[in-house]
Amino acid sequence: MADPFILTAVLPPDLQGFAEGLRRAHFPPERNHLHAHVTLFHAFAPALLEELTDFIPKLAAEFAAPLGMVKGVMDLGKGTAIALEAPELLSLRALIAEHFRGSLTAQDLHEPRPHITIQNKVTKEEARALQRGLAPLLAPWIAKGRFAFPALALHRYKGGPWEHIKTCAFRGRERA
Repeated sequence: MADPFILTAVLPPDLQGFAEGLRRAHFPPERNHLHAHVTLFHAFAPALLEELTDFIPKLAAEFAAPLGMVKGVMDLGKGTAIALEAPELLSLRALIAEHFRGSLTAQDLHEPRPHITIQNKVTKEEARALQRGLAPLLAPWIAKGRFAFPALALHRYKGGPWEHIKTCAFRGRERA
């Protein structure tokens, strides 16, 4: 599919900054076109833009910022990520998936394991080395406990960098 839309959860500024620093240090620079993010959906069809830009803001206005926690290191095979626990975010994702039922790609039919990719497309040895050294760096984030995802962000995939379309802050009182 050409130029699909991607939906992500925005990270709080402190965690965003931490993850950005890790991406700059460990992601192959020639492939690091993106900011640290949590992908919720990988590929909405371009024809869904109007519906996406109508539905996502309404959803964000209805619900309070979902909570998450840093859980540890995630092995991506030839990469490394920060594993997150985010049941409220996954509940909101399920609402979005239900709304767009019949329009999701095979990849987006499966509930994701929330994470922040900080290294990808390296050797397994490089990934394992980072994973061994990352645990102590994550300990303060694990101890910190819960954080809130402040918004959802919609992007268009352009073959490398993403084009930002819209950010929708959570404004509601209701928890997912």
